[in-house]
Amino acid sequence: MDMHELSPGVSGSDLQEAHTLDEAMQDKYQVKYLTYWFSEPAQKAFCLVDAPDAEAAITVHREAHGLLADQIIEVQMDDVAGFMGAAISQTPAALPGGELDTAVRTILFTDIESSTALTQRLGDEASMDLIRFHDSVVRDALEAQRGQEIKHTGDGIMCSFVAASDAVQCAREIQLALGERAEREVAMPLRVRIGLSSGEPVAEHNDLFGASVQLARRVCDRAEPGQILVSAVVRELCIGKNLLFNSVGDQSFKGFDEPVRVFEVPWEPAT
Repeated sequence: MDMHELSPGVSGSDLQEAHTLDEAMQDKYQVKYLTYWFSEPAQKAFCLVDAPDAEAAITVHREAHGLLADQIIEVQMDDVAGFMGAAISQTPAALPGGELDTAVRTILFTDIESSTALTQRLGDEASMDLIRFHDSVVRDALEAQRGQEIKHTGDGIMCSFVAASDAVQCAREIQLALGERAEREVAMPLRVRIGLSSGEPVAEHNDLFGASVQLARRVCDRAEPGQILVSAVVRELCIGKNLLFNSVGDQSFKGFDEPVRVFEVPWEPAT
């Protein structure tokens, strides 16, 4: 996958033309440009290419139209499909409504409170029943909010969303479902931390969603059991979506040079 910092004024039709030129040139170098994503507000484009090496992919861009990538990283196709949550054979990548996919994704982590202690206290079978209930709740919410499960972490699930608002609604639905269970099963509580962050597929770190995943994990770890915390980017992407966020201030996280503004998402029904 490569990332292009585009000149102001570049449009979707300009990128479509460039992609068509890539397709006309690619066979010469045993390369196949599969699809691309375009963020017009950020003036960035991301191309997914199947190539024998990075130099072959660069050569196609150079000879086809001269628009060279600012960054290129090697990715596994399964990773791209997992994070992006969309078919990779479309040209360009589009959302269900037909608009171009910007490639920005929101990452969500759940984390079951004291999962090891639960196993020791309840035993393997009972603790596995709780984990299975958690998994069912998360997956139902993912389906309802168009999310993509990336992987199970053992005591939680990592997910990806095209729309930040869908991710926040998913987190609320998870906590609401677990809250309803807690009212029924007072003797066997199941509480979950949830953390979210958003970002582009290729950012400062030479990895697919590297910084966004790390921050979402850190934010999740900072949350209290039963709490939803999100980074400031998630809140900004949800402006106009009629969602409530309460600031908990700037937070310092391991691996991040500067503090990150963090917000809590209320989820409990009004009494």
